[in-house]
Amino acid sequence: MSVKTYAIAIRDVLAEEMRRDPAIFVMGEDVAKQGGIFGCTRGLLDEFGEDRVRNTPISENTFVGAGVGAASVGMRPVVELMYMDFLYLAMDQVLNQAAKIRYMFGGKVKVPLVVRGQQGIGRGNGAQHSQSVESMMMNIPGVKVVCPSSPADAAGLLRTAIRDDNPVLFFEHKALYAAKGEVPDDAEFAVPFGKAEIVREGKHATVVANFLYRGKSLEAADLLAKEGISVEVIDPRTLAPLDITTITTSVKKTGRLVTVHEAHKNMGWGTEVAARVTEEVFGYLDAPPERVGSKMCSLPFNLGLENAVVPQVVDIVAAVKKTLHKV
Repeated sequence: MSVKTYAIAIRDVLAEEMRRDPAIFVMGEDVAKQGGIFGCTRGLLDEFGEDRVRNTPISENTFVGAGVGAASVGMRPVVELMYMDFLYLAMDQVLNQAAKIRYMFGGKVKVPLVVRGQQGIGRGNGAQHSQSVESMMMNIPGVKVVCPSSPADAAGLLRTAIRDDNPVLFFEHKALYAAKGEVPDDAEFAVPFGKAEIVREGKHATVVANFLYRGKSLEAADLLAKEGISVEVIDPRTLAPLDITTITTSVKKTGRLVTVHEAHKNMGWGTEVAARVTEEVFGYLDAPPERVGSKMCSLPFNLGLENAVVPQVVDIVAAVKKTLHKV
């Protein structure tokens, strides 16, 4: 095991996979000499050269489309978006091309494309550079949606994404890049898609959370434990495919569900989890599921106002207690 930051874990896997397979290349805005704005491709240009580490113009629809084309003819591109907010600029390529090509060609054409980049709050980047857009992408059949919350998951899930023969949207969080954790020293270490992680076991309520809210949910669980309330915390890790079995198994034990995410509460991925749990294990629920998410407004530049929009630990605590009081 080595202790690495989230950003270094990503960079190291990119390098290891590029050494393993010459079909893998990286492209995006400022990924070459600068190494990306958060350093996730730093040093790759020196090792692999300009053919495999390519800067692109500021045109997301164009270079994501180039990635789709390259993947369709046998390459394995890893396309970095400076901010995942800019996925909206490339939605035709993601929604109508990458997601559909393998289906429309009867499986004869594979699209091993990874589109990765960061999103979320923490730096006062404002309304166009701080969004959490992973929930919207769950509604695209043919695309996998990945959300690592720790350095180990960033490494293991990225390796799985690169080796997958289907398009993967790999969401990172800007406020996690400096987070440190143990990562296996194994060039084959991979985390499978569709397998949630039980981060903390509990018996009174199930909390499902990702990214920053995995940590905030653990903080809430610590506070609730002081009051004799035992909370189970689950990180879904991938949203498509979604490991609903681990979640429903937990809810059958606890009888309560709280979903927590930075994305808007309205139509966020927590809504889908709550609906699936209600459909599949309604008889085990002792209270209606509670959803915790951001308020339905754009993200402000001001950090104080930003924090007023997104959920806090006290909101998670309150949601868990609400499920307990409804018995």
